[in-house]
Amino acid sequence: MANILVVDDEMGIRELLNEILSDEGHVVYTAENAQQARTIREQMQPDLVLLDIWMPDTDGVTLLKEWSKGGMLTMPVVMMSGHETIDTAVEATRIGASNFLEKPIALQKLLKTVSQALEKSSSKEPSSVSVVTQVKEVVPQSSATGAQAIQTSAVASSPAVGVSAGLGFAQLEVGHFDLPLREARDIFEKAYFEYHLKQTGGSMTRVSEQTGLERTHLYRKLKALGIDVTKKPE
Repeated sequence: MANILVVDDEMGIRELLNEILSDEGHVVYTAENAQQARTIREQMQPDLVLLDIWMPDTDGVTLLKEWSKGGMLTMPVVMMSGHETIDTAVEATRIGASNFLEKPIALQKLLKTVSQALEKSSSKEPSSVSVVTQVKEVVPQSSATGAQAIQTSAVASSPAVGVSAGLGFAQLEVGHFDLPLREARDIFEKAYFEYHLKQTGGSMTRVSEQTGLERTHLYRKLKALGIDVTKKPE
């Protein structure tokens, strides 16, 4: 399961890719232009970006260059292009794109390319020490107590001892810090959202406010993490 950002000015393509990738268990965010893509990339820190070349305001290659020069190309980017822009897509790989997909996009080609990009990115994940640092950095202030319990217990315990998340929910163990960041993050995020659901009595409105996620994205996130998303009275 990964967080994937789809950037394309064509609504039909955004909806199609959203449906396919969501069915594969991924959390999908969509943007119809470069400005929306910048905002979502900053707020959601996607694991992968599918980026169209031709867009009305800022084209995909220009956005790719912007991210590359700004040190923001921290995730694999797969360019999407029509037949007439294949040369441009190939050139984009020299800038930093990990691959490109030719439109119309074949289902198996899409899934294979996404899988390869995520696997390649996962193999470059930082060491377990970096994982501890990132867990501390990404947690909003409202859940500082739970995050500190996770971090403090994990660092202080011996490798043979299981570590509780300090929340009474999902468990983080020392061995989890040797996992690829994406897998360790899934474990942490499940504990994080279960904590907020517990604190708010299951109020999706309050969880949305405290975590900074829109309700639509929040429901997708919880479903992808295997958390019961049955609506409760608020």
